[in-house]
Amino acid sequence: MKPEIKYIELKSGYNDDGPAWIGKVEFSKTGRTIYFNGHAFKGNGHGDCYDVLSGERYWISGLKKDSTNRHWAGKGKIMIDRSVINEYLKYKEWNSLDPKCFDIVDIKPTDKQYFTKIENDILE
Repeated sequence: MKPEIKYIELKSGYNDDGPAWIGKVEFSKTGRTIYFNGHAFKGNGHGDCYDVLSGERYWISGLKKDSTNRHWAGKGKIMIDRSVINEYLKYKEWNSLDPKCFDIVDIKPTDKQYFTKIENDILE
């Protein structure tokens, strides 16, 4: 599967205002594992997922055109990966990001082989 820009929000330990990111995710061949920012998530490819190592719950979804990526009761800035800003602005038909709503960050790559090895070791 091709990498996609997604909305990712940590749900464990937060109501609806956990840390949130917009960035490019990668998928396993089956699409059931999502790789992002040094983490691997299991789920159905979108929506409710869990971190393979920590077990923490995350919400991972596609972007929404109307700017309502966060839950209606959520608050806080969304961290957006520097490498996707132009694509995100084009998708939203915006000229710039509102600094009150976004923090620009550099998302680290994920070592997919590391997680594949962990999963294979668990199965053996």
